[in-house]
Amino acid sequence: MSDVQIREVDESDIDTVLAGDIEFEGTLNFEKSLMIKGQFLGDIKAAGELYIDTDAYVEARVEAEVVSLKGKVKGDVFAYSRVELFASAMVDGDITAPDVIMESGCRFNGICRMESPIKEEKTGDAKRRDPVISRKEEKTSDAKRPEPIISRKGAE
Repeated sequence: MSDVQIREVDESDIDTVLAGDIEFEGTLNFEKSLMIKGQFLGDIKAAGELYIDTDAYVEARVEAEVVSLKGKVKGDVFAYSRVELFASAMVDGDITAPDVIMESGCRFNGICRMESPIKEEKTGDAKRRDPVISRKEEKTSDAKRPEPIISRKGAE
């Protein structure tokens, strides 16, 4: 078995960096690559790559082409290409991506779906998949289920 290596990114190759002393709350929308080194609360919708550095804390619903994590994320992560969890990464939320790479030592508490998130054609936003019901169950869940029969001993 071969060891999987996650490629380190050079900060100078990233278009925008939110420094470690920045605390940001709201919605981030961007096209190119972004690195978060500080704290972010809200929603992230990206067409590009998102890098969350070692000391960063993100509490958000994250959607990007590639999500590379070294820091802490609380919230669901949707990636259209891949999610990378370095050994220092901590994720408390679900991950949906066609490719997930996890280094030994990372912490992940959630459900992992190895599929590409659904994109809505008109807006480009991802539709969130129901974490419990699969597509097959959604089709059959509309069918009326029979009422349970409850009987009591000695009652007629």
